[in-house]
Amino acid sequence: MSNAKTALLAGVLAGAVFVSAAPAQTPAGNTSPGATANPAAGGAPGRFSSRRLPRQASLYYEGAWGVDTLTVKLVESGELVRFSYRILDPEKAATLNDKKNEPSLIDPQAGVSLVIPTVQNVGLLRQTATPEAGKSYWMTFSNKGRPVKRGDRVSVVIGHFRADGLVVE
Repeated sequence: MSNAKTALLAGVLAGAVFVSAAPAQTPAGNTSPGATANPAAGGAPGRFSSRRLPRQASLYYEGAWGVDTLTVKLVESGELVRFSYRILDPEKAATLNDKKNEPSLIDPQAGVSLVIPTVQNVGLLRQTATPEAGKSYWMTFSNKGRPVKRGDRVSVVIGHFRADGLVVE
């Protein structure tokens, strides 16, 4: 490698270190009574607090279970939690729609395991039709007393399927 290329690479790396350290610094005198250094306590979200699944996790669920677009959302004023997913491979995803598998949503922060309620004249709040590629499916868990909150990281377990670290929206 030539000296010019080596110098350019060293400059870029040094600049990247300088730039990445800059946001961590707070200007003196910029402390307000409501300011907090803890992102989870209401400050700006951290670099790794994404609500999306990491790429490796997405690839795992696509390859092993034939699903993608896994989401967990609070609905009906927080009394219900909806887990939804899109089918890519119906054979691999059959476990998720199998009536024999009882789903649960586990929130370790709240110390609860939610189940799917049965509604009179409707039945279970879950889709159990034969999965079709390209279609989205959902199931709804009872969140009575609202122990599961927006921002919690939860796991969804259905038979042998387990999705960990899903962020409640």
